[in-house]
Amino acid sequence: MNSTDTFRTLSSASEEILFKEKNSKFFGYAFPITSEEEVKPIIDHLRKKHFNAGHFCYAYQLGTTKRIYRANDDGEPSNSAGMPIFGQIQSFDLTNVLVVVVRFFGGTKLGVGGLISAYKTAAQMALEQAEIIEKTIDIHFQIHFDYKNINKVMRIIKEKNLTIISQKMDSNCEIEIATRKSNEKTVYGSFQNLFDVEVKIIE
Repeated sequence: MNSTDTFRTLSSASEEILFKEKNSKFFGYAFPITSEEEVKPIIDHLRKKHFNAGHFCYAYQLGTTKRIYRANDDGEPSNSAGMPIFGQIQSFDLTNVLVVVVRFFGGTKLGVGGLISAYKTAAQMALEQAEIIEKTIDIHFQIHFDYKNINKVMRIIKEKNLTIISQKMDSNCEIEIATRKSNEKTVYGSFQNLFDVEVKIIE
């Protein structure tokens, strides 16, 4: 099992895969996403690409500490497409990922069992094509301080090997830093112990 401050996702979109069952064609795709807003443009793009396909079924999961998911059967019998696709996202232990399976009907009905099996297989093949990576769950802090304290602040950033996301340097300085979740308490404590330095976690 992965540690408490990492998650598994995809490094980039998978290659297109094709699974055939009784003349029906199932095209499978997997995409890394970071928000629900990204889903519709991807589906729209696939609808243009496969303009005469019958069904565009998909599932996605988002979030690290709190996860949300959605499964869509797009006109297939209830729970015969979206949930089997989502089941593969779970079985690969992934988040921030969208899997879409596009179906061209081949003239022979597959039945609910056949559909579940076909959508599951296409989703699995798409995820096997994709490169899975592990990322850390990062916590972002904002640090406010007077310029005279810059050396103290920078020393902690260097000692703790923190990533600087942005910085504003004038008489009142503001730095945004990121660290992996497991270091949250120590990093917060280090800055809290500094006199005249204000630190807060950014949600």
